[in-house]
Amino acid sequence: MRREESRTRNRAALISTARELFLRDGYQATSIARIAAESGFTTGAVYSNFDGKAQLALVVLQEIQAERLAELAAVIDSADPVQGLADWTSAAMASGWPRLELEFALDVRGDAALVRAEADRRRALVDTLTEAVERRGLRGPIPVRTLVDAAVNLAIGLATRRVIDPTVTADSLIELTRAAMGLLSEEGGGAVQGTAPPPEGG
Repeated sequence: MRREESRTRNRAALISTARELFLRDGYQATSIARIAAESGFTTGAVYSNFDGKAQLALVVLQEIQAERLAELAAVIDSADPVQGLADWTSAAMASGWPRLELEFALDVRGDAALVRAEADRRRALVDTLTEAVERRGLRGPIPVRTLVDAAVNLAIGLATRRVIDPTVTADSLIELTRAAMGLLSEEGGGAVQGTAPPPEGG
């Protein structure tokens, strides 16, 4: 195997192991030494591919975000996006992703370059979701990006609370989404399925 191919393979193995450990045990509890050991490499191999744990975690988070965004885009394009979002959000909040995001953000808040990378990642999130909603032809009195930005902010807040209190649910996010989608209509005047408010007492 050529050296570049070997390096690419080793890097992928480190990312895969780091992702598993970060999601299972959290960012703070996972050390470079442990990632190296469970990948079958030395710590030197980790540092030859990444500047440190923070950069490795950023790559992992970028990978996770890309996958979750693809799932969300499919949800938005589905027949019942509100129910799809409810299912997706419940699964996401029950995973180790929110804790990883929170611990990473707290750890890198003093690093200007990583703070910029985090801002870029959030902006890309809003951009992608806005484009997905607009591709469906949804329009309304409030700009789509404004609604998406509000939903993302609420989702981040709920996910943060869920890390601290496992009883927190995504109900308020789903109701906000239902209301927001109710303000929008598909081209031709059709309402989005699932935007009618639930019956009282139900």
